[in-house]
Amino acid sequence: MLSPSLEDYLEEVYRFSVTQDVVRVSDISHKLNFALPSVSKALGKLRARGYITYQKYGFIGLTDKGRQMGSYLVERNKVLQDFLVMLRTPCDVAAEAEAMEHYLSRETIDSIQVMMGFMRDKPEVYEAFVDYANERNKNK
Repeated sequence: MLSPSLEDYLEEVYRFSVTQDVVRVSDISHKLNFALPSVSKALGKLRARGYITYQKYGFIGLTDKGRQMGSYLVERNKVLQDFLVMLRTPCDVAAEAEAMEHYLSRETIDSIQVMMGFMRDKPEVYEAFVDYANERNKNK
């Protein structure tokens, strides 16, 4: 199991690997706003756990295990952002999803996906929820 911090590193390595041919330590450093030595240390931990290939001052690659976990981490973040939008939560959706994602089990994420699918398949139920939420918020 990865710590929230290592999940963030792996998630960003995965995101970069989808859009770029080469992922560098400086890419991760700039994106997460961490010093290069901190990034190198975290990457060493990910390498030791079999998620990435990486040599100091070299490029970062994903193993099959890293690609699978990275994909899950990105999808989990998207599910939570979509969930917050569906709830019509008046917050910074990206920041809120980031705060939530490390503390929910896969089972809870799966249950959220099921509930969201239900709401999409039953638009009349979702509209009833939206009407209820709007009415409740008016009376605050």
